[in-house]
Parts: sequence; C-alpha cells; structure tokens
Amino acid sequence: MANLKEIRNRIASVSSTMQITSAMKMVSAAKLKKAQDAITAMRPYADKLTELLQSLSANLDVDSGGKFSDVREVKKVLIVPITSNRGLAGAFNSNIIKQSMLLANETYAGKKVDFMVIGKKANDILKKKFNIIGNHSKVYDVLTFDNVAAIAEELMDLYTTGSYDKIDIVYNKFKNAATQIVMTEQFLPIVPSHGDTNATPDFIFEPSKLEIVEQLIPKSLKTQLYKGIRDSFASEHGARMTAMHKATDNATELRDQLKLTYNKARQAAITNEILEIVGGAEALNN
Repeated sequence: MANLKEIRNRIASVSSTMQITSAMKMVSAAKLKKAQDAITAMRPYADKLTELLQSLSANLDVDSGGKFSDVREVKKVLIVPITSNRGLAGAFNSNIIKQSMLLANETYAGKKVDFMVIGKKANDILKKKFNIIGNHSKVYDVLTFDNVAAIAEELMDLYTTGSYDKIDIVYNKFKNAATQIVMTEQFLPIVPSHGDTNATPDFIFEPSKLEIVEQLIPKSLKTQLYKGIRDSFASEHGARMTAMHKATDNATELRDQLKLTYNKARQAAITNEILEIVGGAEALNN
C-alpha cells in the first residue's frame, strides 16, 4: 500500500484536475447556448435556400450557366474536414478525421484526393498522410459569414477551374449537447432535386430563372459552408461540455476512493502505533 504522503499528493493532484475540468465544463456550457441559438436560427433558412436552388438548377444545363452543376468524371477530389482548434472534446475531432480518411482511402480509392482543412486538429493528423492544400483554422478567431464566404469562394474557384471534379465537406451536425452526427455533404457539384424536373411550376421569374440561379447559387454555397462550420462550432462546445462533465464525475469518484484509502492507511498506522506503545508498556512491566 502506498504511504500516506503519496496518497495525499494524489488526492491534491486529482482535486486540482477536477477544478480544471469543472471550470472548462462551465465555460463550454456558457458558449454552447449562444452557438446553439445561432445554428438553430439559420438552419431553416439554409435548408430552404438549398432546396430552392436545387429545384431551379435542375432545369439548367451547363451551357446555360449551371457551371456549379457540371457533373464531370470524378478523378480529383477535395475533402474539407471541419474540426476544432482545441481538444478535450471526447471523440468530436477523431470522428471527423476517421470519416475523412475513410472517404480518401475507400470511397475515393484510386482517385487523386487532397484536403483543405478547417481546424488545427484535422491539420495535425491528416498532414502526416495526405496532401493539404490549405488550412483555414484561423476562421474560428472571428467566426463571421464574410470570413467563411472567402473560403467558399476559394472552393468554388477550385471547382469551376477544373482543379477538382468533386468537393465534399465533413462536419459534426449539432443535435444536442450529448449527440453530434457526422455528416458528409457534397459541396460541389450541386446535387439536383430528385423531384420531377420536367414539371413546370406556376411561377413567374423576374428576372429570368437563369439570372436568379447565377446570383443565388454562390450565396447558397457560402451559406451551406457557414452552416456546416456553425454546426461544428456548436457541436464542439456540446461535446466538450459533456466530456468535461464525465471527467469531473470520474475525478470526483477517484478522489473519494483515494480519501477512503488514505483514511484506511492512516487508521492502520495509528493502530500499529498503539500496538507498539502497548507492547512496549507490557515489556516494561514484565
């Protein structure tokens, strides 16, 4: 059994760790509320805008201006994994990295696959095995639509110039504080609506349908990427809050066990001292 000093040191160390994890849990809980409100507010708008443009672009051919709907033979693929810049969030980052590597090694096996990462954690792992053409981890410093739009424009240029035939984004979709769903979305080319593309809706387009699509598609793609990053941002705080809650509970349990061990060891030491004193007194009497 460890001596009393060693046990006291472990109790102090565990207590210190518990204070840190508890503080991190409270910080993430405070940030989660704001991040959750932001993604909940924009998700219906983003989904409806994507649905509208999928329906409109399905009736446009490439020569008519549907350059973002140009489906080519997939030879070069760009994957955009969205992780965080910091760890201590459970499996939040590892799930995205695993899914990204699965896409590169299995889904797109035999094709040229590159990565453009958002988040330091993805960059640190993927750069060891894959080609990273860009790292936009600093977007989290000031997470605004304009900063994300610049990344989306870069992705659109890479697709329209033929540098890549397909672009996927991988991120955690926020469901609740304890649940994040790993999502793989096709960013480009735009996935057409699966409805009846020959049906003519009773709409009057002003200006023309082509002009509307040309103006709104870039905005829709920027919104899609912004939604993905916002989803990931909220998921990060939810995952970290949950992870730190579990860590605090585990530290509390370990501290209580160490205290029990310490009390038992202390009681045994006191008992031994009493026995030695009694034994010594008996020896003197004899």
